[in-house]
Amino acid sequence: MDYGHRIAELREKKGMTQEELSNILDITRASLSHYEKSRRKPDFETLTKLADTFHVSVDFLLGRTNNPDMVLDEEVRGFVDSLELSDREVLGKFELMIDGKPLSEEEAKRFIAFVRMERDMN
Repeated sequence: MDYGHRIAELREKKGMTQEELSNILDITRASLSHYEKSRRKPDFETLTKLADTFHVSVDFLLGRTNNPDMVLDEEVRGFVDSLELSDREVLGKFELMIDGKPLSEEEAKRFIAFVRMERDMN
């Protein structure tokens, strides 16, 4: 499914009109219509607003995953933000796991880079 169909489907599931969503996104209704018909691609800021509005990841909107729930909830985000994962002492105190497997130090560093990138986007 392409991004246009995803946006339209998410909007319809929320029972929103194009006018309502375009007001939330601070874009014109015509722009939203172009996005939903995949005639134009939303810019980064609009993609971020769409993901936040529908509580899905940008990857889901773009069709890179079919899992819409790949977004950190506020409690998890707060916990992650409170840790300094690059500190070896913290890494030694916590066994961070994904899919039942502990993160290596290199994976933890990549995770930190991801969180930092996400912060820079907000």
